[in-house]
Amino acid sequence: MTETEQKMKHQPKFLLCAMIDGLIVLIAAFIGYWITGLGDNIAFDIGGEVVAWALCNILLTVGLLAAFGLYKMNFSSVGMPEALRVCACGFLVGIINFFLTFIAKLVNPTLFFDLRLDYSLMAVYALLLTCGIGVFRFSKRGYGALRRHLLLQLSDKKRVMIVGFNNDAFALIRNMTDDAEKGKTVQYKPICILDTDEQYVDKRIGDMRVVGTVEDAQLFVKRYNIEEIFITIPSTERAAQRKAIDCCKDCGCKIKLLPELNDLAHGELSVARLRPVDVADLLGREQKQVNIEEIIGYIENKVVLVTGGGGSIGSELSRQIASHNPKQLIILDIYENTAYDIEQELKTKYPNLNLLTLIASVRDSGKMRDVFKTYAPQIVFNAAAHKHVPLMETSPNEAVKNNVFGTLKVARAADEFGAETFVQISTDKAVNPTNIMGATKRICEMIIQTLGKHSKTKFVAVRFGNVLGSNGSVIPLFKKQIEKGGPVTVTHKDIIRYFMTIPEAVSLVLQAGAYAKNGQIFVLDMGEPVRIYDLAYNLIKLSGLEPDVDIKIECTGLRPGEKLFEERLMAEEGLQKTANGLISIAKPLDIDEENLFATLDELYKAAYEETDQMKEWVKCLVPTYTIDKRAEKTPVEREAATAVV
Repeated sequence: MTETEQKMKHQPKFLLCAMIDGLIVLIAAFIGYWITGLGDNIAFDIGGEVVAWALCNILLTVGLLAAFGLYKMNFSSVGMPEALRVCACGFLVGIINFFLTFIAKLVNPTLFFDLRLDYSLMAVYALLLTCGIGVFRFSKRGYGALRRHLLLQLSDKKRVMIVGFNNDAFALIRNMTDDAEKGKTVQYKPICILDTDEQYVDKRIGDMRVVGTVEDAQLFVKRYNIEEIFITIPSTERAAQRKAIDCCKDCGCKIKLLPELNDLAHGELSVARLRPVDVADLLGREQKQVNIEEIIGYIENKVVLVTGGGGSIGSELSRQIASHNPKQLIILDIYENTAYDIEQELKTKYPNLNLLTLIASVRDSGKMRDVFKTYAPQIVFNAAAHKHVPLMETSPNEAVKNNVFGTLKVARAADEFGAETFVQISTDKAVNPTNIMGATKRICEMIIQTLGKHSKTKFVAVRFGNVLGSNGSVIPLFKKQIEKGGPVTVTHKDIIRYFMTIPEAVSLVLQAGAYAKNGQIFVLDMGEPVRIYDLAYNLIKLSGLEPDVDIKIECTGLRPGEKLFEERLMAEEGLQKTANGLISIAKPLDIDEENLFATLDELYKAAYEETDQMKEWVKCLVPTYTIDKRAEKTPVEREAATAVV
């Protein structure tokens, strides 16, 4: 469409608006005469001079409105800038009329009398004109706001309380009200706003008022019959968000949060994009900071291999490595489905990434040697392992085959083919283990420490606790149990664990690799331990339900191989800080290398002969391992043992 065509298209709108503005001028003049008493005796026969004055004002007003761009505006989206321009236009009309009145009075007092012009008339006229023009231009938006308000108030939808006085709250409320006006299906209607800061009380977003602070959330939930709570405090303000969650979790309402910033950046904020509050939000952990430059320094332009790359830790390692410009990223996993999923994700997000996915087992020494010989990986992250504690208690030989000898075969291949750095993913369950999984991980640490003393490859193990949302994590289990109506099962009321999110654990693992020296064991700072029973209790609360009323919490007893608390260090180990205060180095222990490898040979033979004494064999290598006999008992015997615990 040409510029001329565009002008012609808008011309009818301009003419219509100009006619309405002219009518407003006449009405303002008439009312002005009536208010000031100057028109008491003129009735409707006010003379040609007055008509001429009114016509001149119509031309003046229309001209100024056009000059201020008030005929090009969208009446549906008028705001403060347009309001200021209307006021400026009315003010100029008043000033010009004051000036003309003054000139008329000096030049021809008779004309001044005939026109019945006065300074008071000019002031009233300018005020009325400004109000009239403003009302006209805001009429469409005002009608829309009134219609939205009535639609929401009359609709039978879920009543929502917004927590957070900010732009996101404004966008969310606007989204709900706009949908109502457009006739879309609306599930929610906003009722009131709370904030963590008292200074915002009584402020408004549209017709929505900040009625109080979040400390009184339960009071306002009852007063306004609130059914759901939307917290619009972003995750970057972790302390305020945690405070809001803590105050709202006992309100008996479902709670939803803003999406994470990287998700929010992909589209406009709407109710559909809000996410349920998770236990990770309730824990309120501050994201651990890492030195990105150190990570890039040893990964950029390097060939990086991630074993177990399809698992929860391995896939996050692959994501973060992919973002640091490796020369090539090799994902190796025995399970093709998860390997395929992370491969497709990375191909979409990093189309220029040199990515290779291999399906193979770390137990296959020939295949591992072939991978290192063919692709020459320089950095290796060994995340391949069996990690499920109770399952490994009943399959100890598989734990040894996969965890111990899978690690040994990959580590020896890395040493043989000259990899620069080998990072072993370990666990706090390796410390004074009470389960075969933890004991095998301790043997892996011993292998890493021993190989590291004699290799040009920098071997390092990184030890940390539970990660939120990992495969086999307790949190997804709790969610499924809540969805089914309970009960939520906790093994013991006093069991505690250290928790960390997968991304922050992996970022610290990557940075630990930058500090790697031969045979070190790095220990990540996991913060304060958390009671699992409290996690279950709060997760039920966050779902808008009442623990032990709507959803039962049952203590089923410790599972085979499980203990009440995990330790980060053995008694003999001390900690040495690194440049990152969240990563420490455990003091290396003396290991009888000859006995280690001799016993490993016997262990390998016993594992593949499917011995029934595997746990005793493992204890020969890990004296701090306490064998849990419950896995070997009959179900009746196990239930009796659990009752004692």
